[in-house]
Amino acid sequence: MLSELLLTDIARLRKQANLPLHRQLYEALRRAILDGKLGPGDRLPSSRELTQDLDLSRNTVVAAINQLSVEGYLVSRVGSGTFVNDSVPRPVSRRHTPTSRSGNALSRRGLALSTTFCAEQLEIQPFTAGIADFSAFPVALWQRLQNKHWRMTYPDMLDYSYSGGYAPLRRAVADYLRVFRSVPLDVEQVIITSGTQQSLELCGQLLGDPGDAVWMEDPAYWGAVKAFMASGLTMRPIRVDEQGIAPSRDDLLSPPRLIYLTPSHQYPTGAVMSLARRHQLLAIAHEHRSWILEDDYDSEFRFSGPPISSLAGLDKHECVLYLGSFSKVLYPGLKLGYLVVPKRLVKPFKQAHYDLNRPGQMPLQAALAEFIEMGHFASALRRARQSYAERRHCLLEALKPCLGSLAQISGAEQGLHLCLRLPATLDDHALAQQIAQRGLTVRALSAYCLRRADVKGLVIGYGYATLADIERCGPLLANVIGSALSRWHTAQIGAC
Repeated sequence: MLSELLLTDIARLRKQANLPLHRQLYEALRRAILDGKLGPGDRLPSSRELTQDLDLSRNTVVAAINQLSVEGYLVSRVGSGTFVNDSVPRPVSRRHTPTSRSGNALSRRGLALSTTFCAEQLEIQPFTAGIADFSAFPVALWQRLQNKHWRMTYPDMLDYSYSGGYAPLRRAVADYLRVFRSVPLDVEQVIITSGTQQSLELCGQLLGDPGDAVWMEDPAYWGAVKAFMASGLTMRPIRVDEQGIAPSRDDLLSPPRLIYLTPSHQYPTGAVMSLARRHQLLAIAHEHRSWILEDDYDSEFRFSGPPISSLAGLDKHECVLYLGSFSKVLYPGLKLGYLVVPKRLVKPFKQAHYDLNRPGQMPLQAALAEFIEMGHFASALRRARQSYAERRHCLLEALKPCLGSLAQISGAEQGLHLCLRLPATLDDHALAQQIAQRGLTVRALSAYCLRRADVKGLVIGYGYATLADIERCGPLLANVIGSALSRWHTAQIGAC
């Protein structure tokens, strides 16, 4: 019986290591899967059954199952239950050692990377969070600038970049960040990368060793989860509240090597980190010699209230690395971003970036530098702010009929998405599927959770939805949500 097997393993783990209960259950379940006692496609008992059989709290059981789901060992099917992932390799018999791998040739890390937070189905659709509208990008102007720099390109512009990127582009980034994000920096601290993902991977590889802990906001940005998973780091989910990431006293008992944050507009909840919380995180990092990775995601798009200063601008001990990208203002396929590192890290980061990534695209960087110097970037940003502000207002108006005590909006002051918070016992996955059946794409808030089971809602993007799309589809979205809330409320009354 599975419960007896798990109890035996939990008792053994309790003697061998001082692990939290949820981690003991996680290890026992993981071992059962890897040893083949739970095979691909096998259904797990429900969390309620495991809670009763193992005499554990439901939060402990849910936390263990969520972590295994994040790592790709388990998959949940709405209405059916939780199953062992079909892609989990079957154990090889000890009597037979093949000369080459058969079946799934992926490593466990490769399996997790290929099955966790798969986002390709979310790309380029109205109401999808994290997507910007690039239809207004001045393509003809951009082509002229690129052609110009290709015509005048010197041979060294066709080589790898060993200096951290094209100097005029790094100067333009430094000037922008000093003025608009209050980041004190020298040009040499700016490293041009192929985007935020590469910046995260570089930080994970250079600042952490396999097994080192990285604090992750919970709910979390899926791209950061994958980057740190690929680096072999151990992710520690930290709850997010209305003021941002909120480490507890227990969390501080095991300080992290890295702290990943989206303080200006937490993704996906939209929480803006308070000044007090910012100083708290900086103090934690300084005291424990941790590095903070500040992903200043969509900070360019703030629609109400005063500008939010960057965490890097408050850093007096050089423990913050600042990450940014051009994708949200220009177009995603540009694949250019920037990483600002403390002065003591400039030389090793540039060297490792060159050795690991062989960066190039110098003519493209030159075109972007001129695009910024000529004022086109500032113009594009102004147009984008105005356009997204109109879409945001239109979406908020469309959702008004379903808002109330059971549904509230968070994160609407900034960015390209808003978060609709729902009751903690409502099935947001099922609601997202109902909305998908109407031809619309939103994401369940709980799908971003690493450990938490108390966060439910919908993450709704408006960056790629035109005004016409929102005016046409917004009322339909509100109607589906309102009907679901009404059914949920009726069920709650009936259960009392």
